[in-house]
Amino acid sequence: MGLWLEPGMSSMSDYLRELEENGFVILREQLGFEVVDALIKDLDSAFIRGDKRGAGLRDLLNRVSSVRELADSELLRAIVEQVLGDGVRTVRGIYFDKQRDANWKVAWHQDLTIAVKERIEVRGFNAWSLKGGIQHVQPPVSILEHMISVRVHLDDADETNGCLRVIPGSHLQGRLSTEQINNLRSEVGSVSCVVKKGDVMVMRPLLLHASSISKRPAHRRVVHLEYCATDLPGGLKWFEERD
Repeated sequence: MGLWLEPGMSSMSDYLRELEENGFVILREQLGFEVVDALIKDLDSAFIRGDKRGAGLRDLLNRVSSVRELADSELLRAIVEQVLGDGVRTVRGIYFDKQRDANWKVAWHQDLTIAVKERIEVRGFNAWSLKGGIQHVQPPVSILEHMISVRVHLDDADETNGCLRVIPGSHLQGRLSTEQINNLRSEVGSVSCVVKKGDVMVMRPLLLHASSISKRPAHRRVVHLEYCATDLPGGLKWFEERD
């Protein structure tokens, strides 16, 4: 495993510049197939233990130990520490499995919510919701700007099976209204993030992204990990951060 960059990117400084300017970077061939296949086996076991097979799993770091190990691995930490610094911690893990029996479209959006251990009313934290029994809330933009998401791809993904589409640079606009999103779509245009099994995509949560329904009955499995280097205020705690 190693840091293989997109064509045209020859160094870590290129990686950081691309992430800052465009809001995303695809790192090629980061995980070997044997590592990916072992992750798939462990994720399948999580469903066998009683979870209903569907679009995926939340609370992934606490439920699948191999995902926690991957999230805290030297490989992924080296990728995120270049951006967030030495104090980075893994704060959320989600598993997405787009396939024939769970095939959905995702409209253009930013990732605006975080998962916390309990609901505590703190200024600037709004739009509380309960997802899978876990408290979620929209934090101030300043929190989101100090976060990184890492998508570990367990399958090939392209336009035929719902690969992610993004609007480069949209993360620099802060929290966007529906009108602003529509304007950016027409003014900037989108990019399809075509990836292979074992590729890793690094992105900013505020980057506008979407995905279409899969046109073929193949898996499009992704382990989505979120990292941050800041504590939450007012007694709030990240839901999946280690105690």
